[in-house]
Amino acid sequence: MERKEHKARNFRLSMVDASSHERLWSLRFSQTTMIVAITSAVVIFIVGLFCIIAYTPIRTFIPGYPDAYSRRQAIQNAQRIDSLETRIIQWQLYSENLRRIVTGQEPIRMDSLILGSKGSSALPSAKYLELRDSLLRADVSAQEQFGVSSQGRILPIEAQTFFPPIKGVISNAFDATVHPWTDITAPAGTMVMSVLDGTVISTGWDQDKGYSIILQHKGDIISIYRNNQKLLHRVGDNVKAGTPVALLASSPSLTKGDHLHFELWYNGRPADPAEYISF
Repeated sequence: MERKEHKARNFRLSMVDASSHERLWSLRFSQTTMIVAITSAVVIFIVGLFCIIAYTPIRTFIPGYPDAYSRRQAIQNAQRIDSLETRIIQWQLYSENLRRIVTGQEPIRMDSLILGSKGSSALPSAKYLELRDSLLRADVSAQEQFGVSSQGRILPIEAQTFFPPIKGVISNAFDATVHPWTDITAPAGTMVMSVLDGTVISTGWDQDKGYSIILQHKGDIISIYRNNQKLLHRVGDNVKAGTPVALLASSPSLTKGDHLHFELWYNGRPADPAEYISF
């Protein structure tokens, strides 16, 4: 019996002038070469599409991805919830004082809660405030559509939802060259909050800047809080976003007034907090 030999099939792609039948361009290839070329083109297209989506702002056009508008809405909702919680606490204190007055007991001093006086037993502890904010954090986490915390995915700074460290007015804006931080005016004794979940990596005291606390966050983000009269956490403590970390101190300078010295660092460089946080 004769054995038939199967030869590799070759192909030729040519471009021919329709009038003169002159061959203008020609390409010879085999079946294997064609399969390798098509596979390589598909792989390059998929890798290029992934890079465009992952490393360019075009990812914000994906339905459900947290953009600037959704972050702003989350911050506004958090502020409304915080205001409602404050109103509820005020009514609770009013009811407690009314009960104490009726029973002949000494009422709770309201200014001790606002100014954080040292001798009052009514000043809430850091653990109490952290428990009070746990409901707010749980509500915000439940509204996340991508489950960032559970999947361990680190979002860029543009996609982070920052809590304002303090509610006030910017008295001295950020300048990358001469003033790489932001000054926010607020009454002395105001609670200073953590802007993100993080860990305390440094604390200290300076004659000019008072007590300072530095937090390390995911995504190579660092936040620094200065001009404080009291710190509520130590080095190594883990804190949640919106948790009190310090009490604002009174400023010795009459020109600057009471203010928080706030710094935000990203990838080793100072960032303008006003671009990501609504004070």
